[in-house]
Amino acid sequence: MKQKSGSGFQRSLLDPGKFTLTMELVPSRGGRSAAHSRALDFARAAASDGRLSAVSITENAGGHPALAPEVLGQEILRLGLDVIIHLSCKDKNRNQIESSLFAWDRAGLRNLLVLAGDYPQSGYRGYPKPVFDLDTVHVLDLIGRLNREQPGGDRRHPAAKGQEPTSFCKGVVVSPFKYLESELMMQYFKLQRKVAAGAEYIITQVGYDARKFQELLLFMRRHGLHLPVLGNVFVPTPNVARLMNQGKIPGVELPDSYYQDLQKDFQAGPEGRKKILARAARLLCVLKGLGYAGAHLGGPGLTFAEFDYILGEQEARQDDWPEFAAEFSSWPREAFFYFHEDPVSGLNLVEPSPLAPAGHSMHYDFSRWFHDLAFVEGGRMCRQFALLCQRLEQGGYGGWLDRFEHIVKFLLYRCQNCGDCTLAELAFVCPQSGCAKNILNGACGGSRKGWCEVYPGRRQCLYVLIYERLKGGGLLETMQEGFVPPRDWSLNETSSWINFFMHRDHHNRRK
Repeated sequence: MKQKSGSGFQRSLLDPGKFTLTMELVPSRGGRSAAHSRALDFARAAASDGRLSAVSITENAGGHPALAPEVLGQEILRLGLDVIIHLSCKDKNRNQIESSLFAWDRAGLRNLLVLAGDYPQSGYRGYPKPVFDLDTVHVLDLIGRLNREQPGGDRRHPAAKGQEPTSFCKGVVVSPFKYLESELMMQYFKLQRKVAAGAEYIITQVGYDARKFQELLLFMRRHGLHLPVLGNVFVPTPNVARLMNQGKIPGVELPDSYYQDLQKDFQAGPEGRKKILARAARLLCVLKGLGYAGAHLGGPGLTFAEFDYILGEQEARQDDWPEFAAEFSSWPREAFFYFHEDPVSGLNLVEPSPLAPAGHSMHYDFSRWFHDLAFVEGGRMCRQFALLCQRLEQGGYGGWLDRFEHIVKFLLYRCQNCGDCTLAELAFVCPQSGCAKNILNGACGGSRKGWCEVYPGRRQCLYVLIYERLKGGGLLETMQEGFVPPRDWSLNETSSWINFFMHRDHHNRRK
């Protein structure tokens, strides 16, 4: 069964009178399991029922190995239900990503949710080598090129003779549920880059605060981002809720106040489970009342009967959503909100909150001064430095310059000698050494209270530092736009100074 472009899910997203519903399925480890059978049973019932527009299928959720999403995806397509494949940037390089896209296009799996992916956890005989070759903005750019018959984004790799363009629909994730100003603003700046790269719909991260949900819509309206947004409605189990509250699930926050309410329900047995489902229905009401285009439901072991109960409760109580909004106010008041609070509704006013005063970094100021002097056209040293680099290259001394450059930049920036330097674009912080996922176009979303998801309490999120530096330099707008191409690995362990002046690095690949 081949899914045509313009699937029922896509048509639902574009219908302003439709509240689009999707459901997340999480494959387990192994090719045949009871969990997979339950997922197929759910999909079969949903296909017959008709209220669900699509199911999304995760890819190695939590960083653990599991059944590849396209396997269940093809089975569910044959049942007559649309599928959204999670395309994470981890565990594969750019060529493998492109190969997977060709396969999914041929199989009719054309609805995608592009995300960075969770850092890999223990597998066969220990921990695997992390692979984060592309970030989400890169993947969106790649898919856009495939949709326009431009495979690979490289003129050295033209389309095959007679090759047809793909027709992928590209979704992305954003989290308004961040504590710090720097974390939240970097989420929104990254969203702007994703939209510029061709994102077509958005699903939020898990959260339980009405004001934060509304904040995202108001930010998008203020900045002219007109995409359908699905709010996340997640029904946790006791174990998952505990992990969320402890910060053990990357990018997900479950504040203490909401967790305590859930705990009371967990202890009440079946009647408590019913209360949890009713609470999910009330959050659905709030999302629809706020103006969301739909909702993305999920939760371990959520049955179709429970899904049906949630929708029935939502339909019966939809008009009461303003009353329910007050129930979902769990986000800490001391956290940063983009907008001022409305004292009447408890939601947001349209006036943005003031940003905290900007600081200054002498390290950043010096780096920017030297860069402008030596690498910006018109800088006092630029012409002479370019001639020096060219002569050393031509004279066979490029390797000596590379070693000298690496020593200097390692001492200043912990340089990894990639040969394709992005320091100037990222506030003179090296993503090859400072980011566990080597991300070039904005934060991944896994940070918690400013800490990297991989090194909590030990390493600050790279983009929190970048935000503070750019803010102090008055250059925050540079993170709202632009595109940093992926690293060219053929330049590894060569002089980035020579590569810059010889037009070999990413500055020559921006288009």
